Amino acid sequence: MARPWRVAIVGGGITGLAAAVRLRDRAPAGTEITVYEQSGRLGGKLRTGELAGGPVEFGAESFLMRDPAGGESAVVTLVRRLGLADAIVHPTVGQAALVVDGGLRPVPGGTLVGVPGDLDRVAAVAQPAATADRDGGAPLLPPDADVSVGALVRDRLGDEVVDRLVDPMLGGVYAGRADDLSLVTTMPALARAARVEHTLVGAVRAAQAAAPRAPGAPVFGTLAGGLSTLVEAAARESGATIRRDAAVRELHRTPTGWRLVVGPTREPEFVEADAVVLAVPARPAARLLAGPAPEAAATVGGLDYASVALVTMALPEPELPELSGFLVPATEGLLIKASTFFTTKWGHLRRPDGLALVRASVGRYGEEASLQLTDDDLVATVHRELSKVLGTPLPAPVARHVQRWGGALPQYTPGHLGRVGTARAALRAAHPTLALAGAGYDGVGIPVCVRSGETAAEEIITALGGSAA
Repeated sequence: MARPWRVAIVGGGITGLAAAVRLRDRAPAGTEITVYEQSGRLGGKLRTGELAGGPVEFGAESFLMRDPAGGESAVVTLVRRLGLADAIVHPTVGQAALVVDGGLRPVPGGTLVGVPGDLDRVAAVAQPAATADRDGGAPLLPPDADVSVGALVRDRLGDEVVDRLVDPMLGGVYAGRADDLSLVTTMPALARAARVEHTLVGAVRAAQAAAPRAPGAPVFGTLAGGLSTLVEAAARESGATIRRDAAVRELHRTPTGWRLVVGPTREPEFVEADAVVLAVPARPAARLLAGPAPEAAATVGGLDYASVALVTMALPEPELPELSGFLVPATEGLLIKASTFFTTKWGHLRRPDGLALVRASVGRYGEEASLQLTDDDLVATVHRELSKVLGTPLPAPVARHVQRWGGALPQYTPGHLGRVGTARAALRAAHPTLALAGAGYDGVGIPVCVRSGETAAEEIITALGGSAA
């Protein structure tokens, strides 16, 4: 009788846990799954904490309900698989604002991550260039080409649309700049449409039409018990052995599979596995790949990351607008780049005592010096800037929390997906039982990370000989 498969998953974030659940569901019975997490906590950037006696997210706060094709997103499917569907809740206030000339203006509708499909609808925020978006008689983007989002939009619609709309919306997601971020990676639907359409407005409309949303259908969701409940349920349902505080330091090919070197240098533990999923950021993945796949390691290790800090304050009965929050263009000269009014946006978080939870995000790619402030100075600066933007002094916080995420958000420069594709193709050819998964390769957002982990698991199952299904 053949022994059970042994699969090692390096990384206990939602990507690695999604891979573990998929392996449990699809791999042959008896498959031994072990998740190695170098920290003492699972979930990666999913972390539910407590402030002033109430729950609050110290990392990602929500997920997309639909996938790019209009179907159910991968995380919603996973939530259903884990028996948590009844816990899904949606924002009760969806309107957000932009800071323009020091004041708040509603984010205009009809855009795709800030890129307008109707120039008239964005006029209150940004004026498109006078010669905006003329039909040049050819598609905007050649086949297989990639450009930065900023380069394309500046060329077609001018600087204001980028600086006041696109840049803050991309910055809210990636903490990066539109002039540096890959169109194909960050806005794949628009990139596909740009290979056919002759104008940018036409490409936006085509991309929106390709994935229609039912009127009134919620865009975002979260879990009433906090996103850490998703982490806990995935770990439990996977049936995996969870190894916390277990850093994987080396990875070596063996005649029958892989050897992992785990733990401190003085007391290393050697673990044998038939297959490995690397569900860690690009740089630690590159270190593990350096021995068995040096060329892939060099490619993967070139990816850079932005660091951010999330400052959450509990404010007693502040005067807040009926908004979910606001985004801040870099041209406004503020330290904060975005703010969320948790207890306004999410009805299930509203408190009878009138205490409001407000979070601000600090840190843009290339501006990491701003994160050198102490926690006290960060809180004071955020409090002062929020008061300035809102036009009224906010009350002093009764509690606050600063969560620093070093190297948290991948920065996808043009050509990213091609480089990752090349690295993965080389790995599949030489080492089919070794798979890469995670935000560093496939994109940010919980649904993308879940899908990335599940895809890696399927590749491992195929490489080892097929599923039990």
